[in-house]
This record gives sequence, C-alpha cells and structure tokens, in this order.
Amino acid sequence: MSGPGTIPLAERRWSLLVTALAFALPVVFVLVPLAIFLGYSFFSVDQGTIVHTLSLGNYFRFFTDPIFLPVFWNTIVLCLSVAAICILLAYPAAYFLTTLKGRWRYALLMLLLVPLLMSYVIKIYAIRSILGLNGFLNKALVGLGILQEPSTLFVFNMNAILLTLTLLLIPFAILPIFLSLERIPQVLLRASDDLGASGLQTFLRITLPLSLPGVASAASFVFVLAIGDFLTPQMVGGISGFTFGRILYSQFGTAYNWPFGAALSVALAVVVIAAILVGERFGRNRGTAI
Repeated sequence: MSGPGTIPLAERRWSLLVTALAFALPVVFVLVPLAIFLGYSFFSVDQGTIVHTLSLGNYFRFFTDPIFLPVFWNTIVLCLSVAAICILLAYPAAYFLTTLKGRWRYALLMLLLVPLLMSYVIKIYAIRSILGLNGFLNKALVGLGILQEPSTLFVFNMNAILLTLTLLLIPFAILPIFLSLERIPQVLLRASDDLGASGLQTFLRITLPLSLPGVASAASFVFVLAIGDFLTPQMVGGISGFTFGRILYSQFGTAYNWPFGAALSVALAVVVIAAILVGERFGRNRGTAI
C-alpha cells in the first residue's frame, strides 16, 4: 500500500523510463559518435587500409607537421574575428529592435531572421556574386572612385571567407543579444532616468552590463558555427583561403585518411567545447555579479 504523498509504483517506473530515454538519446547520438571518433584517431592507414593498432602517430603528425598547426591557429583567429565583427554589427541592430514598440519589434526581428530559412548554398552564391570582380561591391567602389579597377581583395581569399561568414552568421548573433536586452527590467531604466542619469550613463552602467550574458552566448555561438564550417571556405576561399575545415573535409574525402581526420576532429572538438564553456561561464559570472 502507498501512503499519502508517495508516488505510485507504475508512475515511478514511467518517470524513470522517460528519464532514461531522455539521457539515452544524447548518449547514443552524440557521445557514442564522439567516442568512436576518439577511438579512430588512434588508428592509422596503410595503403588505403585502416590499421586497427593503437598509436599516437596522428596527434604527433598534427603537432609537428608545419602545415596543420599554423592553419589551425589561423582558423581560430579568423573565427574570433568573425565573432567580434558579428557582435559589433549585431548589438546595435538588437538594441534598435528593443526600442521599437508593439508588433513592429517582432516584425522586424522576423525579417532579420528570414535568411535562416534560405538555403545555405544559395546564400553563399549570392554573397559571392556581390564580392566578385564584377559584383556589386567592386562596381560601387569603382563608381565612387575609391578603386581604379575591380579588385580581387574580396573574393577567393581569407578576406572573402571573413566577410561571407560574417554576413551568414549575423542573425545568430542578433537573436541572443536581443533576448538578453529584452529581459532587462524596464523599472531599472526608469529608475536610472529618475535619478538623473543620462542616456549614455544608463547604457554603460545598466544596459550593457546586463546584456553581456547575451553577448557572450552570441560570441560563442558564432565562433562554434564558424570554426566548423568547411563549405564557405570551399566556395569563396580559393587557393589562398585554406582553413582547418577544408583540411578535415579532405581527410574524409580525397585523402581517405579517416584516422587522421578523426584526430583533427578531436582537436577541433576540444576548441569548440572550450569556447562553449568559456561563453557559458562568462555569461553566468556576469549575470550573478550584476
């Protein structure tokens, strides 16, 4: 018999089953593939055949080869630059949205998020057509007299990757910053105004500090999306725009060296996890400090 306040046995079993399923899905579809990749990273390839002998040769090659580690660091710097530019562009847009009243706020937010519904490849082709030699950007710069002739500065190099990733990932930065700004209690802003603070003082002492958790989330989100992207560098990077994602793609494709590709994936996963943890910790610390 079950006394008052006790959970029936059938309900308890059902609750345990639901909990087990909730934990089983990420374990099966996330942790198990990561574990397989980690195991593969200790194998090697001999004449197109995977040798299932444990070895640290792939990691030794990654850290000692003069090609892979520099590309790895350059890609991290590139993605940090993308995240910084996205934050600088997204924050004013998100702040402007929060100043709107009524349905205009969410109508414009939906317009900013519409590009997320489009095909990723189509967006890259559209941006490439703008940045190309005969694209809108070069024609505008030549028409304004800034350039004498169309320049290759904006296409098939690292600059093209930087600009393209920034344009593609800005919506992912706007949304978390907007949500963070929207959650700021209006009573704090009104109290600041009543106490005689100027608009700039209110922004610097209340709005900006309280929105930093959203900024941290947006930065880590954009960085993770950028560093894992191989399609954008493949389509707009050309020969000189070589990133770590393209190396990974080649290892699982033309090179057919899955163990080495798995080792590179582990190195990339470490950076991604570190970026997520740093963003989460920074946002949490700022939120609790304020």
